[in-house]
Amino acid sequence: MRLAWLEIRDFRNHEETRLEVPPGLVVAVGDNAQGKTNLLEAAHYLSSLGSPRVSSDQPLVRAGADSAFLRGEVETASGKALVEIEVRSTGANKVRVNGSGIRRKRDLRQRVRSVMFIPEDLAIVQGEPEDRRRFLDQATESLWPVAEAARQSYERALRQRNRLLKEHEGPSAPPGLDAWDVELVTHGSAVTAGRGRAMERTAPRASGAYQAVAGMPLMVAYRASVEGPDLEDAFRAALAERREDEIVRRRTLVGPHRDDLDLAVGGLAARRFASHGESWAAALCLRLGLAEALAEEIEEPSLLLLDDPFSGLDPGRRRRLGQVLAARGQVLLAVPDRAQVPDGASVWEVEGGSVRPA
Repeated sequence: MRLAWLEIRDFRNHEETRLEVPPGLVVAVGDNAQGKTNLLEAAHYLSSLGSPRVSSDQPLVRAGADSAFLRGEVETASGKALVEIEVRSTGANKVRVNGSGIRRKRDLRQRVRSVMFIPEDLAIVQGEPEDRRRFLDQATESLWPVAEAARQSYERALRQRNRLLKEHEGPSAPPGLDAWDVELVTHGSAVTAGRGRAMERTAPRASGAYQAVAGMPLMVAYRASVEGPDLEDAFRAALAERREDEIVRRRTLVGPHRDDLDLAVGGLAARRFASHGESWAAALCLRLGLAEALAEEIEEPSLLLLDDPFSGLDPGRRRRLGQVLAARGQVLLAVPDRAQVPDGASVWEVEGGSVRPA
């Protein structure tokens, strides 16, 4: 899978950009705030209908414009996909693939796939459990886009159940709680199972990438709130056990919203003991591991997008990362200076929202 060409209009600081995208390593070079990260973000949005940097689409539309427009052609093993997106500052976006409208994100994600690393991914290693849960869901839905439905259903059930617990007064269970237990167990078990499968695929590949880049082992282990050979039975039993605590504390204490991801570098917990460089390499290698797992799932390389991947690494790790990337499919990188461009890469110079192939 590779991006053949990309058109951007009124997206972030790009007024109008059109690029033919070479295979292999492609590096966008420019000073800060010139638009190189925005370029990668546009390529990622074209395959995911979402940004890893913001939760709403409004910041993506260039100041003074009502909409941004993205067009690109992705070559896949099953044929070419022409993706056209109107990103609106307010209201629903318009998305078409090969001229036909797309209503759900997962309908596009079944056709084209990308994995993107951004510096904020350092939070997966050094941040809070919710940052790691977000990565767990991103990994699951990258591998199997239909898993998005189970997560969304679980989040709705969790909100309703928490509201019921919060508004109820007294020592007994609120009326209707059992019905929400059924919803929570059904969808929560699906989320847990999906996260477990995703980490079974991603963890060994992330560890292998870390060994290649950093020269030491990375341990990645999914820690689920509910475990057992039959997840639904285990979930029901855990809810029954914590029922009195939930009534007192007025919130749900069991389920995927309590999961975490254990990460260790050289046998020591990464969040407590890893250096900045080790943590940066771990976050980066989690994305590399996911990209490799995705390539095996779809039986072709996915588009890999890396924003400023070298900045947190020492020279030796930068060199080894460049060697790892050279062996992959199409990779788009953003770096601040030419000294970080790997050998043999195609180069785009980015300045003020304008892009010029060097």
